[in-house]
Amino acid sequence: MNRLENTATVNGLRMHYLRAGDGPPLFLLHGWPQTSHCWRKVLAPLAETHTVIAPDLRGYGRTDKPRTGYDKRTMAADVAALAEHLGFARTAVVGHDRGGRVAHRWALDRPDQVDRLAVLDIAPTRAMWQRLDTGIAKGYWHWLFHLQPDLPELLAGQNIAAYLGYFFERWTYQRHALDADAQAEYVRAFSQPGALRAGFDDYRASFPDDAGLDDADFAAGKRVTQPLLALWGANGLLGTLPTLEIWQEYADDVTGGALADCGHFLPEEQPDEVVARLREFLRP
Repeated sequence: MNRLENTATVNGLRMHYLRAGDGPPLFLLHGWPQTSHCWRKVLAPLAETHTVIAPDLRGYGRTDKPRTGYDKRTMAADVAALAEHLGFARTAVVGHDRGGRVAHRWALDRPDQVDRLAVLDIAPTRAMWQRLDTGIAKGYWHWLFHLQPDLPELLAGQNIAAYLGYFFERWTYQRHALDADAQAEYVRAFSQPGALRAGFDDYRASFPDDAGLDDADFAAGKRVTQPLLALWGANGLLGTLPTLEIWQEYADDVTGGALADCGHFLPEEQPDEVVARLREFLRP
């Protein structure tokens, strides 16, 4: 596989991305606390049939870390501009974790540009807030913590490796899947100037920006009309929720299911299964 790394100036920021393969375009959007490195196990097999583009999102990895623009509409506009810059009129999109929320917004805002959407280990943000109870609060406590101004940077910044390592250990079922080298790469990325703040700003944009857009869309009956594949780890929090039924409240054409023996980090814990499910979903 010929994998290239490059940088494009789009939507006012320098965006780093990986590119591999030929064929119809496929964008892979990572989550927190990760970068495009999270796709390393699935990039080559997916590139056998597609032109795969895996960017570092605004504020992450080797992409710029501005002080503003972490609402999902702006972050979706970033990757939409990258697609246009690369000459792709329409693309399939896969998003994991926070990247899934960017992908969801991209599909809603630009249905002419996104032709298929796959979301990995997330339910719609609006639905999660509405279902917040003690069980979800225990699993998603970090959402509320990361919303706070300044405090997350102060505390997590004292030992970035330990803070990120807590999530890597707690959120995996196949704990060997995030080996020492992978964790070191994520710690390196979040040790760069502005990186911790930018990652927390991604969460801070949840209120009022993201919530306002999500509520307005739902009230107006705006839904994902493209085919949507939802996959999640059977051994994670979403394995305890009616995840497929939740997505059916927000999208017209939903398929998917849980991956066995898997926690939160699907592309790293069960890469072969993720590739197989995506290939089936993306087949013309």
